[in-house]
Amino acid sequence: MIIETGRLPRDTLKGQAAIITGGGRGIGFETARALIWLGCRVVLAEIDQTGGKAAEQRLNAEFGAGSAVFIRTDVGRYRDVIRLKRRVLQLHGQVDIVVNNATITPMGAVKDVAITDWDASYRVNLRGPVLLARAFLPDMLERDYGVFVCVSSVGDAYMGAYETFKAAQVHLANTLDAELEGTGVHAFTIGPGLVRTPGAQAGIAQLAPLYGKTVEAFYAMSEAHIISAEAAGAGFAAAVALASEFRGQEISAKQALIAAGIVTADRPGKCVALSDDQVAQALDLSRRIHQTLREQSEGWRERSLFERQWMYRDFKKAAGATVEQWLETLAQLERALDEGQFMMARTNPPLARLEAYYA
Repeated sequence: MIIETGRLPRDTLKGQAAIITGGGRGIGFETARALIWLGCRVVLAEIDQTGGKAAEQRLNAEFGAGSAVFIRTDVGRYRDVIRLKRRVLQLHGQVDIVVNNATITPMGAVKDVAITDWDASYRVNLRGPVLLARAFLPDMLERDYGVFVCVSSVGDAYMGAYETFKAAQVHLANTLDAELEGTGVHAFTIGPGLVRTPGAQAGIAQLAPLYGKTVEAFYAMSEAHIISAEAAGAGFAAAVALASEFRGQEISAKQALIAAGIVTADRPGKCVALSDDQVAQALDLSRRIHQTLREQSEGWRERSLFERQWMYRDFKKAAGATVEQWLETLAQLERALDEGQFMMARTNPPLARLEAYYA
């Protein structure tokens, strides 16, 4: 398994109960596999009866009886979510992790997509995560521990009926992060990249002709973003294990893989050697950026409450992490450079996000 190649020990999440919506196939199934390897007891909240049952059987055959249980769930239906909560509490006593993986992907121009398809997308891609948050966050807060994961996507023309609610899901996670500040409950968003799952392939079969391309040409156009379902699932699971590092952020599965030291065919594990001059230059640049951000943050603290909150939120949205998280990341980078322990392929932070903020 890909999850085994990283720095996360087996059973890192031993005894924790995790719900993966849409866990019957694709990324959800691979997330379940990786979370079980990390020690979780997994619940597959899946609407497809046949697929959910088959996934449950495959996981229990691989990891042992009781590793996974399938509970048929329509995440957009209030009664189903309440029934899911009741069943999981009966089985495991608590829920520690919720991964909002379930999705549907209606494609087409805004003017052409039927309003019923917009409604269905809202039910699965936004209403579902809200219902799950309302069902499971109160108990997590009472125990002062939990992980609530939203799943994002990046798209453009002809994807509005899907992307609109995925973007709303990002904002939901950001709102939860602000409301959960100071607690042991972490909320964040993760994007898988482009994965050849059955759902994605069905969506791209509709999307590619609208761009004047074949399905294979569309995939070729996006080759840099393609990742296997197993790698995406391992990234989701790794992000859960490292939730305290990622809270409040919007990250990618590849970013989580890098943070966990996981090697995949998409991301080979070789390290880039730096010359002494390059290390010295990188160290100087890092220190200057660190000082700039520290001085900037100190200036923000002197502003009015409204201005201060707006600036911090704007920074976090563009840079992908809070000011405090970036200051610590830059400090770690400086220490690694200064001590000659810098391995670019494994520890390089997402500096493009910080660059995008200043741009």
